[in-house]
Amino acid sequence: MTPRTLLVLGTAALAVLAGVTSADLARGSLPDDRAVAAELTPSPSATWVPSGKLKRVDTIELDAEAITLRDGRRTVAVASMRDAGTTVRLLTRLLGSPSRSQTPEGSGGRCYPATTTSTWGGAVRVAALATPSALGNSVEVRVLRDEVRTRAGDLVELQGPHGVQVGDDVEDRIRHADADDRESLGSEDAEAWQVLLEDGWSSDHRGAGRNGVSALTDGTTVTVIGSPMPVHATRGC
Repeated sequence: MTPRTLLVLGTAALAVLAGVTSADLARGSLPDDRAVAAELTPSPSATWVPSGKLKRVDTIELDAEAITLRDGRRTVAVASMRDAGTTVRLLTRLLGSPSRSQTPEGSGGRCYPATTTSTWGGAVRVAALATPSALGNSVEVRVLRDEVRTRAGDLVELQGPHGVQVGDDVEDRIRHADADDRESLGSEDAEAWQVLLEDGWSSDHRGAGRNGVSALTDGTTVTVIGSPMPVHATRGC
């Protein structure tokens, strides 16, 4: 891969895409008042899930604005990405204690916000923003593997929208994606892409790109799934 591709993949894995993906994000349109309430208020099922139900979780799905825990086709809990505390507590109950690191504001460059990053099994990384946007997300999430073990030792599948997982070949999705929903990050010698899997929060800032949950690829193989992760973001800070 080219140096530019490696830089993009590394930055995405750190789960800190500043300005465009946190403080500058504004809530997109929602269908009705109930949907608005659901976005602004943590789901009761996510705030506290009975241990018996949590033990049956077999899939974690990263969507554009939430993390969903499933037992087969049944939804066990939905944690909004506007609620860092609930998201981290829920994953900790399921996956055990994470490794944690502190990132002071500006330590990753002048645009980087302060974060507390929690990582489970080298597979799921959640960066809780110290100063979340009033209208945007309070966490940034990266999925780095296709599965992770729970605190009980069971395997849980990790996926993005439409069942896309790290390790999948998404050549057809890249080929058929609209130009606004994909971006080439490679070169003639080393192909790499970012492709939007699902729309998320919109931003009114010029150059913010098309935001949502995206997949990064090496060739056409998914290496990272992340949200928020805008495509065609050209604005600096």
